[in-house]
Amino acid sequence: MKKLIALTAMLLLAAGSIGYAEITFDAVQKVDVSHQDTLKFKNLPQYQSYQKNNDDTQMTEYNGSVPHRKHDCLSPLPEGFKHCQPYLKNLWLGYAFSYQYDRARGHTYAIDDVFKIDRINRYSEKAGLPATCLNCKTNTIPDYVNAFGDDFWKSEFHHYRPAHDGKMNSIGCTNCHDQENNFRLAITSVPLDDALKRQGKDWREASRDEMRSLVCAQCHVEYYFETGVHGVAAKPHFPWDEGMNPADMWEYYSNGQPERDGFKGEFVDWNHSVSKSPMIKMQHPEYEMYHDSIHGANGVSCADCHMPRVKSGPATISSHHWTSPLKSDEGMSACMECHGDKTPEFMKDRVVFHQDKVWTQLLIAQEKSVRAHEAVRMASEYPNLSPQNNTILNEARDLVRKGQMYWDYVSAENSAGFHNPSKALETLAFSQQYSDDATQLAIRATDYAIAKAMDKPVKELVTPIMEHSRKLQQSQTHLDSHPWLGYLPLLPEADLIWNGYKRVK
Repeated sequence: MKKLIALTAMLLLAAGSIGYAEITFDAVQKVDVSHQDTLKFKNLPQYQSYQKNNDDTQMTEYNGSVPHRKHDCLSPLPEGFKHCQPYLKNLWLGYAFSYQYDRARGHTYAIDDVFKIDRINRYSEKAGLPATCLNCKTNTIPDYVNAFGDDFWKSEFHHYRPAHDGKMNSIGCTNCHDQENNFRLAITSVPLDDALKRQGKDWREASRDEMRSLVCAQCHVEYYFETGVHGVAAKPHFPWDEGMNPADMWEYYSNGQPERDGFKGEFVDWNHSVSKSPMIKMQHPEYEMYHDSIHGANGVSCADCHMPRVKSGPATISSHHWTSPLKSDEGMSACMECHGDKTPEFMKDRVVFHQDKVWTQLLIAQEKSVRAHEAVRMASEYPNLSPQNNTILNEARDLVRKGQMYWDYVSAENSAGFHNPSKALETLAFSQQYSDDATQLAIRATDYAIAKAMDKPVKELVTPIMEHSRKLQQSQTHLDSHPWLGYLPLLPEADLIWNGYKRVK
């Protein structure tokens, strides 16, 4: 601790009156994170079940842990999967998510995978994304925040690679438990603590049942990065001030107040390369989807379903294999605690029943969003639009943004709608409506001149982008291979510098 205090003081002195310190590679390596080592808890009975998180070979009907490409409908596992979303690269064009978006393997692989993912620029000395991206991938964040304060969030991502070890520093015991207080459940996430404070809540006063969901809400939530102008640069922020549902978040993101939100006016993650619409990228709002579901409303916690009670020698413990209950009889035992009058087969069928309905509407909403982007593209390139029609076109862009945000609220949430089927279906219905309205406004902005061109199935109108990566974007031939890719800039040729925990060049 003395080393951490001394290091913090050194950095603050270096920052001078500016109040921001450059966190160097050497400074990162000096921070001692060894006491977070998950391996030192291997004698606890929970550790055996925790080790099951290393299994990345199982799928359920819609989800699982095999790390396939989520847009690939052509390849079988492990490259693609039958339940895919072919237009993901189209919808995120111009944003890092379009380079790579794979099925997550699970908690114990999070730190490995973030160091290898193409969303981080591994072809440059600068990652292009801040150290914040480590926030929910490792157990080391409390130590770095203690050492560097709010300067941590904006610091260079690549500096942290050699300081980590995939086995020691994966998501584990110390993310959710207080080592110094009898291992009771604890919130170690700064963003969640901040969000609860804004609501006038203190997690230290929460019941154990509440904590069995709040520890999951540390990461399984929607968030954004604050700006350096109106907040703490790159610090994660949960947009819960208006509420947790899509309409609440839309209001929040559309009318930002700097003293509360860390941004001012309309929040924008990126501008879509084709439609030039100001977009919002939703993350993974499992907690927000669950909180007013039938289970949430009845006081069922995340852990009740995802951490069933199991035998470990003579002891009965909560399983620390954090995965779908549908994968095993052990997992289904959680369902049977409340639904004992049903069979496990019946319960599995009901889950898939709901997921089938949601997935059908999710794919429809996805296609309508693509159509809306294309309509705005056509309209924006139509010659001699009047000022009045340009105003209509900007209204269309706002609805493109809204339709895709609502679609992504369901798409990014990792239950294929099961955590709250009624909310998922309602959200997708609104998404489809907003995207349809955006398309019609774009057509009207050209005095219906593009109506005939738009009158065709979406797969004829715009084909899915199957291949796209940072390396491919260094090739003009690749950019010429799809009409939408032509709106991207050609990246300079570069070789891989970073991969995993090591420098390769």
